[in-house]
Amino acid sequence: MTKNTRHLLTWVPSLYLAMGLPNVMVGVVAAIIYKNLGVSNEDIALYTSQLYLPWVLKPLWAPLLEAYRSKRFWVISMEFTMAAALGLIALVLPLADFFKLSLAFFWIVGFASATQDTCADGVFMTTASKKDQARYAGLQGMCWNMGAVVASGLFVSLTGYLHNHAGMSWVQCWTIVVLIAATSMAAFGLWHLRVLPPGAPPTRHGEGFVGALKANVTIWVTFFQKPQIWMMLAVIFFYRFGEGFIEKFGPLFLLDARAAGGLALDNETLGHINGTVGTLTFIAGAFLGGFLVAKRTLPRSFFTLALVLNIPHLTYFYLAQTMPMDSLTVAIVVSIEKFGFGMGSVGHMLYMMQQVAPGPFRMAHYAMATGVMAMTKWGTGTVSGFMWNAVDHNYLSFFGWVLVFSIPPVILAWFAPFPHDHEEADEFGGHAAPAGGH
Repeated sequence: MTKNTRHLLTWVPSLYLAMGLPNVMVGVVAAIIYKNLGVSNEDIALYTSQLYLPWVLKPLWAPLLEAYRSKRFWVISMEFTMAAALGLIALVLPLADFFKLSLAFFWIVGFASATQDTCADGVFMTTASKKDQARYAGLQGMCWNMGAVVASGLFVSLTGYLHNHAGMSWVQCWTIVVLIAATSMAAFGLWHLRVLPPGAPPTRHGEGFVGALKANVTIWVTFFQKPQIWMMLAVIFFYRFGEGFIEKFGPLFLLDARAAGGLALDNETLGHINGTVGTLTFIAGAFLGGFLVAKRTLPRSFFTLALVLNIPHLTYFYLAQTMPMDSLTVAIVVSIEKFGFGMGSVGHMLYMMQQVAPGPFRMAHYAMATGVMAMTKWGTGTVSGFMWNAVDHNYLSFFGWVLVFSIPPVILAWFAPFPHDHEEADEFGGHAAPAGGH
């Protein structure tokens, strides 16, 4: 750790909380907001999926940030930007054109969140020693997921409480909660003004736009010169292909009325599932996945992890077929899928870190790999609305197709190349498993 830097415990937990919260606000909570406000499933799937584009496109501008200011500057600037954009979302929800206006501001939150992700990881990896990176890897994942718990669990439950017990309209409920989210991001920005270190000086600082552009070209050229890169990108893109459909339509299925084929959960129940058993089983799965990789190595564990991620997609097909009435059964079945996702996603993240990222531009190439991962979420989310129409709004048929789409990831995992299978992962903390989803 560099001199004159505050202890990692003063800023690592808050930094990763501030990364998880807006990510899930854009990726999950936005869809629940629109569902409560009466937007159709087709429009929710199509338009909220476009909010993933900043994470898809971030490799285009991430290297250019090296030419201007410090990583700390970009992290804090993006946190205040997100606070302002979330505040504007809250203000436009009561308006007639709330859908278009709020989508625009959510897109700004997504852009700022994707930029923050890149620079925050940069602060951590260039400030903490390799030993500290390994030591705090679990804390990183836990805090990122705590941000996710607050957004998809506590915030969603709070809207349900305000609606059911205080008699507020959904517009009033979400206006209050989104304002709380905006205030939280502003508080993170103020705290990080005080404690966040600058990170390593940018390698292209002072060279201006032309120098940054040249570096960007070099980064892209060397990325596509990596051995077996196209097969590795196919593995990354398809690994969570089936999961992408569940991530978009799973919450809509749980909230939809029984007359529409859904399970008719309310926000309170959905928030409790997301914020308690779902999150706990996800984290347990992530740590078990990390333990498996540490014991058997990634090449020997990868196919198993792909199976563990994709086989639990049967759970939503089961729910759509049996339509259980009690929320406990739903929570248990959903937690099985969350456990599989948590355990299986470890293979995905470590594959990008250990097989795609290694080289002189590790941080940039890792960002490019995660951009491909985000492209999966964008693509499956966009297509899911059309598929929903194609199956005539039938959840059982929809989740049946999800099972079909879960087969290619397993096949590709069997044939996945490992050009660095004999090299030790170093700068990401050995085999520590990231429990976050950023």
